[in-house]
Amino acid sequence: MSNIKYEIEEMIGVLSENNKGWTKELNLISWNGREPKYDLRDWDPEHEKMGKGITLSDDELKKLQALLNELNL
Repeated sequence: MSNIKYEIEEMIGVLSENNKGWTKELNLISWNGREPKYDLRDWDPEHEKMGKGITLSDDELKKLQALLNELNL
């Protein structure tokens, strides 16, 4: 398995935490030295292990925000 390099540029917020201490977080992350993207995924308490997640560009995050605003939750 190849090593994936990442740097958490900004920790934006925690959405939830499970009983093992893993948190679902929205962060701004640079993957393999590339331009940072918004990232939503589960992390262990030390941010060494991660679950599957999604990355979003600025435009994608803005579109997601607009869609969520339309839900009127």
